Parts: sequence; structure tokens; C-alpha cells
Amino acid sequence: MRKIIGIMLMILLFPVVMTGCSKEDVEVWLEPVMEEMMAGQAGTAAAKGEEKTELPAIPEIDLSLRINPGMRIAIVSRGKKGEYWDAVQRGMKQALKDINAAYGFSRDEQIRMTYEAPESESDVDSQINMIDAVLSENPDVLCLAACDANSCLAQLETARENGIPVVTFDSKVNIEDENLITAHLGSNNIGIGEMGGYRLAVAIGKMGKVALFCGSDKLQCTTERVEGFKNVVAQYGDIQVIATVYSNETENLTETMKEVLASDPNLVGVFCTSSEVSEAYLNMKKDETLESVAMIGVDATLRQQAAVRSGEEAGIASQYPYAIGYQTIWSAVQAAARRRRSEPVPEILIQPMWIDRKTIEFKKAENYLF
Repeated sequence: MRKIIGIMLMILLFPVVMTGCSKEDVEVWLEPVMEEMMAGQAGTAAAKGEEKTELPAIPEIDLSLRINPGMRIAIVSRGKKGEYWDAVQRGMKQALKDINAAYGFSRDEQIRMTYEAPESESDVDSQINMIDAVLSENPDVLCLAACDANSCLAQLETARENGIPVVTFDSKVNIEDENLITAHLGSNNIGIGEMGGYRLAVAIGKMGKVALFCGSDKLQCTTERVEGFKNVVAQYGDIQVIATVYSNETENLTETMKEVLASDPNLVGVFCTSSEVSEAYLNMKKDETLESVAMIGVDATLRQQAAVRSGEEAGIASQYPYAIGYQTIWSAVQAAARRRRSEPVPEILIQPMWIDRKTIEFKKAENYLF
């Protein structure tokens, strides 16, 4: 009975989450949910973010908000190079352009941003130093994508002491006091893992041995994708996860992936939790006997798009980084304007899209191709 109620609620809530999508776009997300429901395994591919407020990917500019001219938004990211971060920054720059135009700010009045990130996404110390330096300049808002979810509690406390709102994006930080963060913008990472788990299960006939090749376990986005994946495959009694490899726990990820692939001739599928790991797997020289191993990746980079079209990759759970960047700037502006009123800016989790040979041709897919 409880499962039936859950299914009905999900069906009722679904149009709210997916408002504004075409029939083909809805099918991309609904198809795996419905198939699992028909199989009696309700909701294994549904996004955990359905209880969150899902707003339009690109929001309208609210002209009723009182914005101080000349506001400065400081961005401290964990990355600045690569197709994903390029798209995030494009979204941020377009948001600034749109807000300044909508409010009619002159050149001297325009909202500005600075963008900094360490050379390596794993360089936690450099990022901490950047945050300290940025906070000493007293920006109106700090937007943070942390290299380590557990690394910056002292900096968040400093920001609060100085009245600087903090908006996290891409990956959350682990904190007990939620008041240290004003808003979060990112993808539904548990949903990405669930999508990957479901699609890999289908690709391998819902039975066999699989492996997880992951980004750093210091990132909340990684741990949530792993959680979502394992939640799904655990419901298939004939699927066994034989290895979970994190990039920060091995000196050479490529060699470790080769070792895992060679360790069991019955391995039939792999899920790579990030674009970096996905491309490392695709570019790795493999034994011909391993060509039949099904591979699911994350983020539709140019390399992965080519792999999907060639059949080298079964499909991709892809994010919408342009929207993440756009929403981050708009939430930062809201946070600064509402600081005196203590009004929360909602957490926004953007759903991933499944990209395969069919869906890569959909109009909506253009937003998810890097």
C-alpha cells in the first residue's frame, strides 16, 4: 500500500517538476520511472530532489528586487578549465549581462564578478587561500564550489561574521549549521547516480558484475552519485558491484581501471561518475575482449558525444552547466538583496538528461551537450 501511495504521489508531482517540457523531453525522465513501476520496483530511477523546489532552468529577472548598484560577486570555484567549467562561466556572464540590462545599470553601476579557481581541482590548500583573500576584500556575496566538502568551515564562519552571504554551486559543503549557506545551485547528483544505475542495469540485462570508477570522494557530488547508483543496483539481486575506485585514492587512475577490468572476466559494465573519469576510461587502451563491457558516463563532452554516436559508450547522464552558472549569479544577487530581510533563496537542483543515440538528437539535448 505504501508503494502504491508513493507511486501516485510521484505521478501527481511529476508535472510540477517538469513544467514547460515537451512530450519527448518528459519521456526522457519518465520512461525509466514508468518501466520500473511496471516491473514492481517503484521509483528506483526517480530523482531524490523531487521534494525540493524545482524552478525554471533559466529564471526570469525579478525587477521588484531592490539591488544595490555596483554589487561585486566573488566566485571561488574548484575548476576553471574544461568544457563543463566553460559552460558554467558562460551562464554566469550571461546572467550578469541580463541583470544589468534589465535594471538599466550604467557602466559604473553594473554588477560585476570575479572568478578564481586553483590550477588543479584537488588543490584544496590553494583554494582555501583564495577564499581567505577574497573574504578580506569584503565582497557583497561569495559563490563557492569547494574542492573538499569538509575543508572550509572556518571560512564560512568568517563570511557570516562579516555579513557576507555564501552561495554554493556545483557541489555542496558538509556543515551542521545550515545557516552558514544562503543557497545552493547544482545538479540532482543522487538522480545522476540513479539514472546511471538504471541505464547500466538495462544495458547489461539486469544481471552481472559491474564496477564504479569515480571522481574524488572529497566532493559531495561524487558521494551522492555513488549513493544513487548503488541504491538502484541494490534492487537487482543479480547485479554485483565488484569495485568502487575513487580518483583521489589511487596514484594512477588509468592503471587502476585496467587492473579492475582485468581482475574478473565476468565484468560486464562500468559507471564513470564524472566527465574526467569518463574520458580517462574512453581514452584508455583496452584489451579487445573488453570491448563488450557496457559503459555509462557523466556529462556530454565532445569526446563522449562521439563515443555515444559510435556505440563505444551506451549513454550519458548529463548536467546543464550553463543553467547552473546562470542560476548561481541570480541567486547571489537575490542573497545580497535579501540579506537584511532574512528570506531564504531556495535550493535549486537541476535534473540531468539521459543522452544516447536517440536523445542526443532532441532539441532539448542542446542544453546538455558541452
